[in-house]
Amino acid sequence: MSCWLLKKMGSSYESEGTYFEEKEVSLMEIGSGNYGCSHYKRRCKIRAPCCGDIFNCRHCHNEAKNSLETNPLDRHDIPRHEIEKVICSLCGTEQDAQQYCINCGVCMGKYYCAKCKFFDDDITKNQYHCDECGICRTGGKDNFFHCKTCGCCYSKEMKDKHRCVERAMHHNCPICFEFIFDTMKDITVLRCGHTIHLECLKEMEKHYRYTCPVCSKSLWDMSKLWSKIDQEIASTPMPAMYQNKMVSK
Repeated sequence: MSCWLLKKMGSSYESEGTYFEEKEVSLMEIGSGNYGCSHYKRRCKIRAPCCGDIFNCRHCHNEAKNSLETNPLDRHDIPRHEIEKVICSLCGTEQDAQQYCINCGVCMGKYYCAKCKFFDDDITKNQYHCDECGICRTGGKDNFFHCKTCGCCYSKEMKDKHRCVERAMHHNCPICFEFIFDTMKDITVLRCGHTIHLECLKEMEKHYRYTCPVCSKSLWDMSKLWSKIDQEIASTPMPAMYQNKMVSK
């Protein structure tokens, strides 16, 4: 076989490979960022296994099904791990949950977790699945560790530095009463080990509340403040009326 023919075949194979690479990139990007809801950018909707209705995501379902307009007897949360069916936002094909549409081939979520049936086009969140939590979290797996006592993921900066509280996040926020374990809001861990939404903590500070709403322990080490207050009290002259009363006794 001539060198010219080998070169021509090699060029053909290279062009074909480039074509498929470009097609894969195209399917990954088509419609990206243009579909979804206020909670997630994704190119599919989910069919709720509990009621059969279609929603953009589980949060949209829970907000709708737990609204004041909904009959209290009909209110419920979606069983997130039981989701099986999704509908492609581009072609409308209903199918089993998977990353690429079986009909048009578009990627329905750049991040896809087969365990959670979770889709998200915004991969800047650095999503990862924690097997011990049983859900997907954000921030990058290399930056977090799972505390078995607390039953949740914490920043590695807190390893061996936090106070363990059993199932620390498996409760409602003590301020807004939203369930903390799978919340989308930022969470902070107090010195006592209890957890709370960061925005709720900031709201407390605005109202001069500096103790944990669960156990009433100080949010920070306030020993310097207490010492300063003691000094101020000690250096403040006692009113004469009280001095006279003390002398008369």
